[in-house]
Amino acid sequence: MPRCLVIFVSTILLSIRLHSQSFVYSKNYFRWPVANKPGIVANFGELRSGHWHMGLDIRTDQKENMPVYAAADGYVARVSVNPFSYGKAIYINHPNGLTTVYGHLNKFFPKLDSFVTAEQYKQQSWEIDLVLTKDKFQVRKGQIIANSGSTGASQGPHVHFEIRNTTTERCINPFFFDLPIADDVPPVFTKLALYDRMQSIYSQSPTIFSAKKTKNGYVAAKDSVIKTDFSKIGFAIGAYDCVSGSTNQNGIYGAKLFFDGTLLSEFALDSMDYRETDYVNAHVDYAYRYRSGSNLQQLFKLPGDKGRAYKLKNQDGGILLNDTEIHNLRIEITDARQNMSAMNFKVQRNDSTTPVTRNNEQKLFAPNYVNVFEQPDFELYLKEDCLYDTIRPVFSRSGEATSNAVSPIFQFCNSSIPLHDEIRVRIKPAVTIPDDWKDKIVIKRTDQKSANYRRAQWQMNPIFPNTFRNGWLTASFSDFGSYQALIDSLPPTVNDLGAADTVDLSASKKIVFYPKDNTAIRSFRAELDGQWLMFSNDKGAGWLYSFDERCPFGVHQLKIRIEDMVGNTAEKEQWFKRYPYTPPKKKTAHKKTSSRAKHGVKKK
Repeated sequence: MPRCLVIFVSTILLSIRLHSQSFVYSKNYFRWPVANKPGIVANFGELRSGHWHMGLDIRTDQKENMPVYAAADGYVARVSVNPFSYGKAIYINHPNGLTTVYGHLNKFFPKLDSFVTAEQYKQQSWEIDLVLTKDKFQVRKGQIIANSGSTGASQGPHVHFEIRNTTTERCINPFFFDLPIADDVPPVFTKLALYDRMQSIYSQSPTIFSAKKTKNGYVAAKDSVIKTDFSKIGFAIGAYDCVSGSTNQNGIYGAKLFFDGTLLSEFALDSMDYRETDYVNAHVDYAYRYRSGSNLQQLFKLPGDKGRAYKLKNQDGGILLNDTEIHNLRIEITDARQNMSAMNFKVQRNDSTTPVTRNNEQKLFAPNYVNVFEQPDFELYLKEDCLYDTIRPVFSRSGEATSNAVSPIFQFCNSSIPLHDEIRVRIKPAVTIPDDWKDKIVIKRTDQKSANYRRAQWQMNPIFPNTFRNGWLTASFSDFGSYQALIDSLPPTVNDLGAADTVDLSASKKIVFYPKDNTAIRSFRAELDGQWLMFSNDKGAGWLYSFDERCPFGVHQLKIRIEDMVGNTAEKEQWFKRYPYTPPKKKTAHKKTSSRAKHGVKKK
């Protein structure tokens, strides 16, 4: 078959969305990218905060700087360096229409590393994202492309590995490619959760049943028959999977719900687009995870969930109980190797004629609609794709808490309710703000777990574009919580290299600065003897420069300039010297000799 036809057929097949493993991918096309015993610490589809995991986290024996190999022939199409996300990462395009991604690297192979460094100095930016042409860096299967590490959003040494459709950039479950990971272990149920699907998931706490394993499968341990007053119910599960020879808890691949023997709903994590990965916040009970730290994966679909993980046989995967008969339910969970575990239980609606009453007097905010909340001094705007399920707008106002506050604190709902898109917050200052401070305003958002800031923009009058609209401030946020407008007049601060006029750094291998600010650092710039000097900022922990050929031995002038989000700046100038350094020799400890031994007298 001609090569062009092979690629064409491959591209067509890859465009098919999978919900089973009936399609067989090329075997042995990709090799394992690390030369150790194959093992993983996370799989495709594992539940993460705000996203599904989009690849495999490959074990590197808890070591850094292990060789990383190209999984197949191709060319380096993209290189990125980021303080978070995948840290240092390489993207390789392959002739079969797929792309492999290698993340959390320490160092690229020498020619690529030199090229990236030159580009960083050219752009005067450590953080960089480069798209490369096909002829720039071609690689062969098994060629060393990098050293492993723990850069970016990594909690320990490993290699993040993805397989993507090059055209769509949709990530595909790597287990479909027959990678050498043995797995004959079925997934494990941990719990079952019952919901009233006649009300929002954010207006209730689920009823939890622990899962019990028996010789015939799993059962809901509390009762043989689950009885409920609800006329429409939904279920969620706690579950995990392990590969052979490991106790590390990974995510499950899929689940199916059967009602009286009929398949009602299912989900399968076979492929995922980065533009839809945050729909995981609609797939799990977000509020339950916020409170407890553990996940429940829903077997019903929320009305604002536009992701592709679910296949539903009815409208939303909910179960209508129109009678008081006992009904049989079965849930099957699988891993990517199709190992399966099942839970069987029964459900019955109570014979009650008393309807469940709910307070519907207050206006509710519904998904798939624009929602606006308005007060005399506070407004909140939600686009139609912000919500996954109905919410009740809960609002309160409290007094000024700090001396630099220019508004009360406005509380709207809380961060246990997820948002799919940013919301727009508008605040009318409660005091007159001098002109000198009008460009120094931030809006602070807080909850019980975190705080973040956005630079406030003055809302312009659409009729008179050069005038402010009645003095309103606005900013966008990704979470509900408490909001307050503040003046940020304080510049950042940063540590010194040392107390001397010319600091001796001969014994040092690096320079590290830890800038601090009461809001957030926007930029950091260093110059050595008038030339830009690259400091890295991995994980945002600090700005680090390791001595290299750009800092020869001698006396040098180092200038630092730091800027926060509203333009407050801090500048520091220090001189240091650096010369060849020889560590002092360690003193040899001499064993004290007794006078008896000194004169050759043996101990009796």
